[in-house]
Amino acid sequence: MTVHGSERRGLIVPVLLLLLAERPDHGYELLQRLRAFGWSDCDSAGVYRVLRGMEKDGMLASSWRASETGPARRRYEITPQGAMELALWFLRLGELHETLHVFLERYAQLPTAVPARGTGVPGTGRRATRS
Repeated sequence: MTVHGSERRGLIVPVLLLLLAERPDHGYELLQRLRAFGWSDCDSAGVYRVLRGMEKDGMLASSWRASETGPARRRYEITPQGAMELALWFLRLGELHETLHVFLERYAQLPTAVPARGTGVPGTGRRATRS
């Protein structure tokens, strides 16, 4: 696994909390919403493991719901403890966002900055700019 993949995997908990704060959902739908969020390569077994761990830690609750089109499905929803954890992630990620912004801006100012394949600042999708 690449370093980027490990960093990204570390964000699965707050992303799942966010998705479930938006609305309770079934596992399959959560996987689809993760892909729409930008996690095109998410591993379904890994996501289900994370969901079980989050439930064990009290951040989520789940229940079986009958389905009109097939077998019963487990529906996940965020708990008050999960909402508090999401708020903490919001604060932590906001601080990280500021740090990353400063890093990217300073990198772009380097005379030797090398954009990835000439497209801009590596990893940002933005063009390198000089102030």
